[in-house]
Amino acid sequence: QVQLVESGGGLVQAGGSLRLSCAASGLTFTSYAMGWFRQTPGKEREFVAAISRGGISTYYADSVKGRFAISRDNAKNTVYLQMNSLKPEDTAVYYCAANLNLPAVTANRYDHWGQGTQVTVSS
Repeated sequence: QVQLVESGGGLVQAGGSLRLSCAASGLTFTSYAMGWFRQTPGKEREFVAAISRGGISTYYADSVKGRFAISRDNAKNTVYLQMNSLKPEDTAVYYCAANLNLPAVTANRYDHWGQGTQVTVSS
């Protein structure tokens, strides 16, 4: 069965950095575009970043552009989210998602989801 397992979340001070990882199994990783989303209580799941199957094309929400970077290592079946210059408003549960063939910015387009990892940014 398909599994996406996020790791790397934690508590960090504003201005700091964190690197999230998402390890995928049970799927042909190179057939899937990957995305990161985040969610806070009372809000719908928000697009953060996405990357194409080969890692050539990347997409970012305006709120994280220039601060976050998505990447993937297809040899390791892993997608990463490097988060720099973190702000308290980045606090959320971050979810990894996989979408067959094409990247997307809408959560309901994705086929598979991880369980999420908490990121907390203190002021």
